[in-house]
Amino acid sequence: MTGEKIDKILILTGTFGEGHLQVAHAIEQAMKIRSPEIESSVVDFMEWVHPNLYPLSHYVYMKSIKKFPSLYGYFYRKTYQTNTLSKALNAFFSVGMKKTLRMLLIYKPSIIVSTYPFASSVISKLKAYGLIDIPLVTVITDHTHHSYWLHAYTDHYLVGSYQVRQQLIRLGIPGRKISYTGIPIKPGFLKPQNKKELCAKYRLNPDLPTVLVMGGGDGIFASGLFRVEKLDTIPFSIQLLIVCGHNEKLRAQLEQNLKGTKHAVYIKGYVNDVTDLMAVSDCMVTKPGGVTTSEALAMELPMILYKALPGQEEDNAAFLIQAGVAVQAADEQDLLQKLIELLKHRERLAKMKNSTKNIQNKEAAFRALHVICQSKASKWLDTPKRQIPFMVRGKYSRMKKKAWLMNQPH
Repeated sequence: MTGEKIDKILILTGTFGEGHLQVAHAIEQAMKIRSPEIESSVVDFMEWVHPNLYPLSHYVYMKSIKKFPSLYGYFYRKTYQTNTLSKALNAFFSVGMKKTLRMLLIYKPSIIVSTYPFASSVISKLKAYGLIDIPLVTVITDHTHHSYWLHAYTDHYLVGSYQVRQQLIRLGIPGRKISYTGIPIKPGFLKPQNKKELCAKYRLNPDLPTVLVMGGGDGIFASGLFRVEKLDTIPFSIQLLIVCGHNEKLRAQLEQNLKGTKHAVYIKGYVNDVTDLMAVSDCMVTKPGGVTTSEALAMELPMILYKALPGQEEDNAAFLIQAGVAVQAADEQDLLQKLIELLKHRERLAKMKNSTKNIQNKEAAFRALHVICQSKASKWLDTPKRQIPFMVRGKYSRMKKKAWLMNQPH
């Protein structure tokens, strides 16, 4: 790599999990603020490479994690380290080299940022076959790692915690190729918030304990927890802010189920003001997704974790619990009990709130942007020597021609 000036950054992401897309947009927003002279584009990798298969595969993925979470968890654990199965599944999900090369020919990026593991895989393969020589920076969007994220021709990794950085080093990745930036969140989380003013804005009672519930679709709400007879067992009044996202059916159902409760309940659909809602809340009930929990950390918001998916969400939960910023509920009765205990013992909430300061990274998106922009100026001398198999040379000859054209000055 040379020290050429960066003029275009392509951010590859995927909507198989909302976090990948949110991190991509967080980096893009940081870029517009700090480096507006650099052109940036966010592309849904799966939608571009597999436009016909994408809707079906997305539907199957979402259904599988809801209906068969244990199966998802089984494959996650079996492929956690690089092995025969992980290589086979990675190869299956990483097809589409020709379309990816066509994409790069159109966008002509100076550097590629990937927040989606299978996009990183395809770009790494293109580099391995000598078809492109564009720096690749991979952003791991959870508080853990997995073999799907790790590829030989990745030039740099951005990770969410010091622990993940150490894990990658133990796997043989040089420390100079790993930066602990935190998981990038939108710059809006840097703005100071006035709780009193926000309570007035949303007509909330500043003297009542306020609980924010963010369920990641209908994952948390599938149980009978959110019914009057359950919530009214809480021996004191609370304010409940429930975010349903795009699930209007769920929103209508909750509005019906919670009629007549003694608590003040505010049910919302998709919101753009999640920073406000976190700022007015005393604690949050949520699934342990990497981005949502990073946003909560930035807002110094203690968490009760519930309905973690087997796999990366379980790993995220373990990290957050060990850091002292969250507790985990085993079932709906345990959730109610933990909620009551935390709201009754405010000193415990205060301790959890203070612990968030030890692991939060409000400026993660800007730190990530700094590393990304430095990557082009660096020369990675330890990149493996390219080995292009004889069959690959013939098979990808047209692709190599396209790659040559793409690498010409423009």
